[in-house]
Amino acid sequence: MDYCHQHNLVDPESAGANRRFGIRVTLPPGDTFTSLLGDDWERVHWYRTERERDRAYDNMFRRHGYYRKTDSPTQILEKIVR
Repeated sequence: MDYCHQHNLVDPESAGANRRFGIRVTLPPGDTFTSLLGDDWERVHWYRTERERDRAYDNMFRRHGYYRKTDSPTQILEKIVR
C-alpha cells in the first residue's frame, strides 16, 4: 500500500506489524454526538506493545489544551487486548 501523506496514522515501516494492544473509544448513551455519529459508533486504535498503548491512552485521557474551560469531553476510553 502506498502512503502519500505524512499525517497517516500508520507508519509505513511498521504497517505489517502485529498489534495486540488497543484502545476502544466510544460515547456514553445519550451523548449529543450520537445524533451525528450513531448510537453504535466506536473507534479502535491498535498498538504493537502494551507500553505504547498505555502511553497513547494517557495522552488521550488527559485534558488537552485546546478544550475550552467549559468543555467536558465525554468519550469513554477502554484498554483492550486481542
